[in-house]
Amino acid sequence: MAARTAPLAPHRPGRDAGRSRGKWRPRRFVAAWALGWWRGCPGVDAVLSPAIAGLLPLAARRDPRLSCCLRACLAVQGMKLSKAQYDEIAQFLGHVQPTRQSLRKLKEKFPSQSQSTLLSIFSQEYQKQIKRTHAKHHTAEAIETYYQRYLNGVMKNAAAPVLLDLANEVDFAPSLMARIVLERFLQEKEQAIPSKTLINSMLRDPSQIPDGVLANQVYQCTVNDCCYGPLVDCIKHAIGHEHEVLLREMLLEKNLSFIAEDQLRAKGYDKTPDFILEVPVAVEGHIIHWIESKASFGDESSHQAHLQDQFWSYWNRFGPGLVIYWYGFIEELDCHRERGILLKDCFPTDIVTLRHSMAQR
Repeated sequence: MAARTAPLAPHRPGRDAGRSRGKWRPRRFVAAWALGWWRGCPGVDAVLSPAIAGLLPLAARRDPRLSCCLRACLAVQGMKLSKAQYDEIAQFLGHVQPTRQSLRKLKEKFPSQSQSTLLSIFSQEYQKQIKRTHAKHHTAEAIETYYQRYLNGVMKNAAAPVLLDLANEVDFAPSLMARIVLERFLQEKEQAIPSKTLINSMLRDPSQIPDGVLANQVYQCTVNDCCYGPLVDCIKHAIGHEHEVLLREMLLEKNLSFIAEDQLRAKGYDKTPDFILEVPVAVEGHIIHWIESKASFGDESSHQAHLQDQFWSYWNRFGPGLVIYWYGFIEELDCHRERGILLKDCFPTDIVTLRHSMAQR
């Protein structure tokens, strides 16, 4: 007789709510601090969405610090933009450098738009630009030119931000410029091509670099890069995780049972949404079997990539579902509702459950 596979244990509000909420997680403070730093705002206590502000009294009863961190997460709610509005923002970003000063100009230019939405678009547009120009910065000639300019610069003034100024001059990400020069330095020192593991480790912790001047230059590039580098990666990961935690809290608050992504992966599923609902619900007249959290703005290129790599796979395996772009999305992209993929920029307020539907009858 074939061995029976144990079924997945869904998260049920009555049984699991206390387990999920009983511990204070210091990691949330890290993400809250990172969120404030990354957005370049003096604080994160903004006007909260009515759909999720109801969590705050509950959080405050459990732990006032948790309420503070939930506010930090809730403050990043985005908004939907028309294609014309998005194109106007993208066109403006095409003429500015990726600095905090440019971000402030962006906020001044589009004061009616959500700051979190603008920041997400700012980051995504710059990453597109870097990808388009990546090859020209990695030719043998370019690498040698950058390295020699670095050596000449620090020889004149080792305390000056040589690499940072060089990156800004050639319109390249400071962290990526630091990687190029660091790799070239190690190659010369060790007479061998350094491993990616070693490079990544030194970028995360410049104190490992066996040259104090270069270590300081790399550090300056890392902390002044708004869109790339280990610090930004850490912040983005923390914010993405916080939105998943927030979504989990909201599902429990609505008494919805679900199976989480980590449980599905433990059972061998390769592509899974963040949450599968044990009992489907209706949102705006559409049946929802799963929910995916995206802590980013949904532009055309990223959304098409997500459709191809994730959403249609979820649809084929689990049925219709909901994608939450917490930083907003281009509203014309919400065109697959009838086929089974619904887009929202916040947690839905009009969820209809089977129990609620039967009670109305």
